[in-house]
Amino acid sequence: MKPDAEDQTTQNWMKEAQKGYIRLGVLMLLSKKPAHGYEIMKEINQRTQGFWRPTAGGVYPILSDLEKSGFIKGHWETLKNRRLKVYIITKSGDAILKRAIRKQTEIFTNLSNLFSEFARDVLNMENTNIPMPPSPFTPFLQEKELSLVELEQRRKH
Repeated sequence: MKPDAEDQTTQNWMKEAQKGYIRLGVLMLLSKKPAHGYEIMKEINQRTQGFWRPTAGGVYPILSDLEKSGFIKGHWETLKNRRLKVYIITKSGDAILKRAIRKQTEIFTNLSNLFSEFARDVLNMENTNIPMPPSPFTPFLQEKELSLVELEQRRKH
């Protein structure tokens, strides 16, 4: 496979994974408070420090699908003379979120172990030198703002 084709394949895989994580991120955010679509996009962008920049074309189909599935419920509100659809998580949405987080945590742990094994066996790295990838859920689970020092440490990691 040519390098350009490999890059394209990798980008496609990451895009698909990102959609799933954004879906879970939306549910996590709505489990904390009701929000409208633009607010959700802005929050995801901020919490991931711009790593994920969801667009209306990506988020609104997810919101629609979650609503059709009964995991969230939307209602119309007028805010500052604008009608916005505000979403809340439902009981079934909360249940599916908890189940998905448990399953994703298992997957993440297994992938981290595989990553460590690969780094040790193939790259000949010592276990103490192997950086572990952060969980994709970390930005959604944090309550506090990170300091500049913490952000710099994360970027280096």
